[in-house]
Amino acid sequence: MRRNLPVCRLVLSYLVLFGLSGLLIQSPSRVSASSPSWQQYIYSDPAGSRPYFVYTPENYHVGVAVPLVVMLHGCTQTATDFAFGTKMNQLADQYQFIVVYPQQMNSYNQNLCWNWFESSNQIRGNGEPAIIAGIIQAVEQNISRWTIDIHRVYVAGFSAGAAMAVILGATYPDIFAAIGVHSGLEYQAATNTVDSLKVMSQGGPDPQQQGQAAFEAMGANTRVIPTIVYQGSSDLVVHPINADQVTQQWMRTDQLASSGTYKSEFGNPSSIENGQVPFGHSYNVFRWNDSYGYEQQEYWKIDGMGHAWSGGSAGNSYTDPSGPDASLAMVQFFMNHPFTLSDLQARSQYVAR
Repeated sequence: MRRNLPVCRLVLSYLVLFGLSGLLIQSPSRVSASSPSWQQYIYSDPAGSRPYFVYTPENYHVGVAVPLVVMLHGCTQTATDFAFGTKMNQLADQYQFIVVYPQQMNSYNQNLCWNWFESSNQIRGNGEPAIIAGIIQAVEQNISRWTIDIHRVYVAGFSAGAAMAVILGATYPDIFAAIGVHSGLEYQAATNTVDSLKVMSQGGPDPQQQGQAAFEAMGANTRVIPTIVYQGSSDLVVHPINADQVTQQWMRTDQLASSGTYKSEFGNPSSIENGQVPFGHSYNVFRWNDSYGYEQQEYWKIDGMGHAWSGGSAGNSYTDPSGPDASLAMVQFFMNHPFTLSDLQARSQYVAR
């Protein structure tokens, strides 16, 4: 049974959520000209305006279609900090994909949180989801710089960015082939700021109910969304129950979207893997397959890890180098989950938002 938060704990959670801890905010413009591989752009449409950064891997040649991975930072983070902390750009060089880092602005959230808890940002064609979808389309249409394989577009996020990644999976299933959720929350876990503080520390609504809501949010574009989830067992900012609920929510959503081919049970995974990072954290990986043996969900629980990107680079915000490499696991998961043939019908209906 959930307990009501004492006022003092609610205030403390508020400070944690919005980063009122004296962290300095790095200006994105400081790196705009640091490398031809790292460039800053501005996206603007009726839904709003945001800067975004694009990393182009070494040895990339225009005309060669490559995947696109969208990375959404957490509160108090910048795109630059998140890029260095996750080491995703190094993986882009290795696996040859483009990375896009949308950047939240102080004018929209004073501590750079994506506003996942506002109902206006939980639907298609509106607010931050529409802006991020528009950024993707802008990159896809910039054919003089990149050739994007539109069958392999993915989104991953941390904390507030992970909650937004969940929303994007539900509202734009025709864009994203798969999603990655690190220390995030289920779809519509909260619809206002006060409730967001409660669900972060106590968990959200019934994930079966939220799974139905996410399925309904897909509209005419319903499809199974392969999902990889990461969570530290000692996270004091986003309680680990939220990762259970994210997994369960997508399990229900995918069951509804699968036309009976996905009949998984949370308590009965297809496989369980136990691991240990040398001199670091132990972990468990749970995987669920559909009736054809095709993996649809992956859930990593990291023993003793707090609110941090697992396996991230030391010296950056919210990273824990002692955990298994979340960036590598997500990239490998993504590369194994392009759009299927049936998914392409939905993708062909994509229009500008």
